Amino acid sequence: MDSHNDDRRGLTFWISAWLPVALAIVIIAVESTPYFGADRTDHPLRWIWEAVFGQVSNAQWGQVHILIRKSGHFVGYGLIGLIWLRAWRMTLPRSGFALDAALALIGTAMVASADEYHQTWLPNRTGTPWDVLLDCCGAIALQLVFYIFFRLSSRKRLAVL
Repeated sequence: MDSHNDDRRGLTFWISAWLPVALAIVIIAVESTPYFGADRTDHPLRWIWEAVFGQVSNAQWGQVHILIRKSGHFVGYGLIGLIWLRAWRMTLPRSGFALDAALALIGTAMVASADEYHQTWLPNRTGTPWDVLLDCCGAIALQLVFYIFFRLSSRKRLAVL
């Protein structure tokens, strides 16, 4: 190994690669508290919705609130999937996209599963495997968008395998 490669794999490299994953997990842990249950997000999200889109009936709001929360799962875990993907691509630079994406999906699924399991113990939260599935779908979707974008725009094509 040359000294350049040793520098690249020093403490700064590992922090750069994996600190974003750790921070994403911390954010999920904070959001997995009773303070972010549907009963607590109802009023603030409705206030924002109505400030942007105008008044909504209580019946309509119930559906909109669910849609906002489930969209948050999809997009939030999609971003977490990309953060995991980035970390694996940095850590395993010679591997193909499929391996990095699979490892990222496993990491995302583990965090999502732990989050949902934790929520089963909270009085105002429910843990459901359907949310884990939604979270993983978000991760897969954003990884595919990433892959397609770089496949079409980059001179250096991403290797699938």
